[in-house]
Amino acid sequence: MPSDDPDATPASPRGLAALLGPAEVRALAEEFGVRPTKQLGQNFVHDANTVRRIVSAAGVGRDDVVLEVGPGLGSLTLALLDVVDRVVAVELDPKLAQRLPTTVGQRAPELADRLDVVHMDAMKVLPADLPVTPTALVANLPYNVAVPVLLHLFAEFPSLRTALVMVQSEVADRLAATPGSKIYGVPSVKARFFGDVRRAGAVGRSVFWPVPQVESGLVRIDRYAQPPWPVDEIHRRSVFAVVDAAFAQRRKTLRAALGGWAGSPAEAERRLVAAGVEPSTRGEKLDAAAFVRLAGIGGD
Repeated sequence: MPSDDPDATPASPRGLAALLGPAEVRALAEEFGVRPTKQLGQNFVHDANTVRRIVSAAGVGRDDVVLEVGPGLGSLTLALLDVVDRVVAVELDPKLAQRLPTTVGQRAPELADRLDVVHMDAMKVLPADLPVTPTALVANLPYNVAVPVLLHLFAEFPSLRTALVMVQSEVADRLAATPGSKIYGVPSVKARFFGDVRRAGAVGRSVFWPVPQVESGLVRIDRYAQPPWPVDEIHRRSVFAVVDAAFAQRRKTLRAALGGWAGSPAEAERRLVAAGVEPSTRGEKLDAAAFVRLAGIGGD
């Protein structure tokens, strides 16, 4: 079984892809007339060892169909194609979406037919938009929309068994935070609605062009093999509504914070007690299971 340790030796690739280095990344960007924009959260990885480490941490292999969001110039795409049998890349930038197949065709012609590029917003992509069903998400997510994209894809693609994403370090910490932590909050609970979440390593600034102003981190999510609660859309929305209400005023007790959600503080207290939660508790103390129980308790 492939290692999920980001510092482990990467899985043996086919060795067919010529990975991108700093000079190649800059040359491609100049050739395509691409200027990285802060609006799209574009910072291109130019270090081959880093992308190999990401692929290794993802634990993907021959049987996986990988969904990649924001492939950019193709650094991670090439490393993935060396290990898996299909990559579906979703890219919002029209220039990058158009040019990615050419880059792969030039640098890894034997693997070019294993790449599909879908030009659209990842926040809107649905299973019907993709030519194949993905089993894993591996991506350097645009940092300005990382959490919404991650949650959207897990909600819409039940076929995703795992995810290994690179995000801003602070976001990685929040996603992987556990109950009781000061940074435990909405992203932490919502990610754990879908599966087990943990930090999977750090990524230095120097491997990006342009160099970002923030540190980066890797997060891995393994979807529950047997979900401990219903995961249909209606149930998910009801659970997420409780989570949002609980953390909207995180300094308040749950009795007060959930007053609007339940209809009144008194009704919130009744539901909390019924769910086995002390009404004077704050949201940061509850695990995902407690929020699920709370969402399942209706009004009088």
